[in-house]
Amino acid sequence: MQKKIYVTGMDDDAVAAKVAGAVKGVASVTNVEANVAKCQVCVDFDDAGVEAAINDAISSAGVVVLA
Repeated sequence: MQKKIYVTGMDDDAVAAKVAGAVKGVASVTNVEANVAKCQVCVDFDDAGVEAAINDAISSAGVVVLA
């Protein structure tokens, strides 16, 4: 599965790298791309049950997930 998650607070490449690193640590995540210009995080994952964990990982990096 792939999901685009829109965020606020990801203002530079350092924060994007922190977000990507946090999301990569979630089980079943296979790929993460954090795009500062688009204010989005694209995540590929194998288990639909990890969406809440992905959002929590993004939030743990100091970025707000938009609904």
